[in-house]
Amino acid sequence: MKYDVIVIGGGPSGLMAAIAAGEHGAKVLLVDKGNKLGRKLAISGGGRCNVTNRLPVEEIVKHIPGNGRFLYSAFSIFNNEDIIRFFENLGIQLKEEDHGRMFPVTDKAQSVVDALLRRLQELGVDIRTNCPVADVLYDNGQTVGVQLQSGKILSCSSVIVAVGGKSVPHTGSTGDGYAWAEKAGHTVTELFPTEVPVTSDEEFIQQKVLQGLSLRDIALSVLNPKGKPLVTHRMDMIFTHFGISGPAVLRCSQFVVQAMKKWNLSHVTMRIDALPDRNEEQLFQDVIRRMKEDGRKSVKNMLKGMLPERYLLFLIKKSDIDPDAQGATIPKDKLRQFVSLCKQFDFQVNGTLPIEKAFVTGGGVSVKEIEPKTMASKLMKGLYFCGEILDIHGYTGGYNITAALVTGRLAGMNAALNSN
Repeated sequence: MKYDVIVIGGGPSGLMAAIAAGEHGAKVLLVDKGNKLGRKLAISGGGRCNVTNRLPVEEIVKHIPGNGRFLYSAFSIFNNEDIIRFFENLGIQLKEEDHGRMFPVTDKAQSVVDALLRRLQELGVDIRTNCPVADVLYDNGQTVGVQLQSGKILSCSSVIVAVGGKSVPHTGSTGDGYAWAEKAGHTVTELFPTEVPVTSDEEFIQQKVLQGLSLRDIALSVLNPKGKPLVTHRMDMIFTHFGISGPAVLRCSQFVVQAMKKWNLSHVTMRIDALPDRNEEQLFQDVIRRMKEDGRKSVKNMLKGMLPERYLLFLIKKSDIDPDAQGATIPKDKLRQFVSLCKQFDFQVNGTLPIEKAFVTGGGVSVKEIEPKTMASKLMKGLYFCGEILDIHGYTGGYNITAALVTGRLAGMNAALNSN
């Protein structure tokens, strides 16, 4: 049987691509090697499915540091507001939460997956699960079909590769699509983990001194070799048994990877400003005031409430101050050192967890070789790419899924038009 469009991969971009192709009149087959579709969607947003982000397009592009600007053309055709309308038309009511994140009112990712599957059924899209693809077939500069691992060949006019990257492999993203892209002549840029916890061999990390401690609303920076911040993110973080994690860390992680590569470093310096709303002099005057008011108290009690208790004790000891000593007995230079550490605690990190542990894959099929308004390959007629296989990566918060749904929509529409 000959199809117009074969979509490989049943994640967010593949589901959207298959729906868009079906809505544009194509005979569509969606194949996935897993036993069910939408596995990555079902676990996204902590199982609640953060379907998009309502910030203005300019802001969304800023939150996609990996080639976000490539998406400007795509957003002019189908954008985040269109995604919201699309889901509401499927009967999924959405609500807006902090930082523009959009979730289903049900708080259940499965309701989103079910709505997409219902739409595929309405459109008569053929679905084959447990159906791994071995190869995409090209002939004379034209995509002609796919070969399944069973050996069976399926013919079509257009193939959409939506198999994801290499992160979260238990959902089926194991990097299968890169070889098919290279076979068509595409460049696959170097892959690296992004949105991933960061590792450190600092003694305080190895000894688990701060393990499990969360810091709220801190400013976390990645420094270049000259000590200047490459990036700063103000969010929460947590100390772990291997290093650091949490939202601020995930956002900084790709800059750690890039700095290590760019300057050939084994370690990169990160900096925590635990009190970003106050400058160092204000803090120092506050400490002096506390000392004058109640200098007989122990330092740890005198400074209580400035920082979470474990972090406060950690920085007091780092400043070579006995936490049980009376405040009035501590030299001002040591108090100044403590204040300096509140604002600038620098420590070394030595990498990240592997790409398999990352939320998002950095790198992928070069966007220079993709038509920005159609997601078509510039090198092979009838070949389309969408979602995380492309060299596009954003922060968590609905930005990656927005990129996946938008590129999926365009790939599906245009693959269908190519087949007519």
